[in-house]
Amino acid sequence: MAPPRPLLAAVFLAAAVLLLLSPAEAGTVGVNYGRVANNLPNPAAVVQLLKQQGVAQVKLYDADPTVLRALANTGIKVVVALPNEQVAAAASRASYALLWVRRNVAAYHPATQIQGIAVGNEVFASAKNVTAQLVPAMANVHAALARLGLDGAVKVSSPIALTALASSYPSSAGAFREDLAQAVMKPMLDFLAQTGSYLMVNAYPFFAYSGNAGDISLDYALFRPNAGVLDAGNGLKYYSLLDAQLDAVFAAVSRLGEGYNGVRVVVSETGWPSKGDANEAGASAANAAAYNGNLARRVLSGNAGTPRRPDADIDVYLFALFNENQKPGPTSERNYGVFYPNQQKVYDVEFVLGGGGASQGNGGLGWQENGGGASSTSTNPPSGVKVTTGEAWCVANAMAGEHRLQAALDYACGPGGADCKAIQPGAACFEPNTMVAHASYAFNDYYQRKGRSIGTCDFAGAAYVVNQAPSKPLPRHSFSPSRHFRRS
Repeated sequence: MAPPRPLLAAVFLAAAVLLLLSPAEAGTVGVNYGRVANNLPNPAAVVQLLKQQGVAQVKLYDADPTVLRALANTGIKVVVALPNEQVAAAASRASYALLWVRRNVAAYHPATQIQGIAVGNEVFASAKNVTAQLVPAMANVHAALARLGLDGAVKVSSPIALTALASSYPSSAGAFREDLAQAVMKPMLDFLAQTGSYLMVNAYPFFAYSGNAGDISLDYALFRPNAGVLDAGNGLKYYSLLDAQLDAVFAAVSRLGEGYNGVRVVVSETGWPSKGDANEAGASAANAAAYNGNLARRVLSGNAGTPRRPDADIDVYLFALFNENQKPGPTSERNYGVFYPNQQKVYDVEFVLGGGGASQGNGGLGWQENGGGASSTSTNPPSGVKVTTGEAWCVANAMAGEHRLQAALDYACGPGGADCKAIQPGAACFEPNTMVAHASYAFNDYYQRKGRSIGTCDFAGAAYVVNQAPSKPLPRHSFSPSRHFRRS
């Protein structure tokens, strides 16, 4: 017997909604393993920590044999580094580059899954004397990989700091410094495009916020709900400082040639210090937890795209695994770690690096929204960085656009069963009368009713979880307010 027409219509509507809310493609979250300290656990213990916490990718600042041997047969993907002081030699002598690759990559691969080589680190900022040798060194290292049959598995890049930009604000004005644009960055982008590699960028919203705390919203820096910043140059609205920084890099790349727009970007370093000096505004454990946790959620749930490149699949390496007590500079430099050297977590909220780690399985991972949208029944959290805490709210992702927000809102208030009476015209939470505010209310009501379970705060990238209350106080079981709700 055929179902009645109203039921057929409902079936088709539900199918359309579920198609829209299918899982977003996610990036990956790794961690930088720096060792400028005299009190760190030995590499074997560190690798056990990484495995227990489910860390899938790690980036090193050298190619230490003890570390590489410890990482063998773990399945952890590794980026090694050719230090700044060896760049000139690798550039001038192909034989040097070949010997380095033999000793530091080929000798360990594939048992140690080395997937990348960082040639130098922030060369333009910290080793200006070898700036001219950087791209030749990268080319020689790649040629050595090709000679050894490893060029398909191991990519070559070089992390650049945002100081490589002459202009970064607004994002649409992003441009590389005149001394670097044609001489270094254009040849580097040619190399990356030709070899199928990616541009590594070290980006720290903390520095921009700390130096301009009176002008930049802390919510804007920490991926929390905020009013956004309009870039008049490109007409795009930004809701996070990191997005604005990355789009400044994308704009700079595009200025050198539209053909370079296909080069991927990897955020090779980013993080927030848990402690700082009196003049380092924003340095705190709570802010570090908010920044790292909210960023990781975005990446793992497929929300890592920027307004300029909304579909970008961006991988991120958090800085850093440990606090490093011998790093020079202000207090913040020694307090970027997710862990103390004794392997205890730094932040008040609990960071669990990875799905499948020892800390998983107690049902306490309140923010996990990766997976099959609103209808997901998956119990396997994504690998990467997780944050656990007793507080969590589901908010709308303004960058998803009104079409996606509207569809997700209709689902939440209709088949999803969220109570949306309070956001109807004249009701208590109708104001502010915006799509984002109303969607946030509906998404959060749905999320809380579903027990904050996996997959209930994603809506195909239209929503994400925050672990700190937004700047405007809201009811615990509801959030912020949708004229756009259509009664079903």
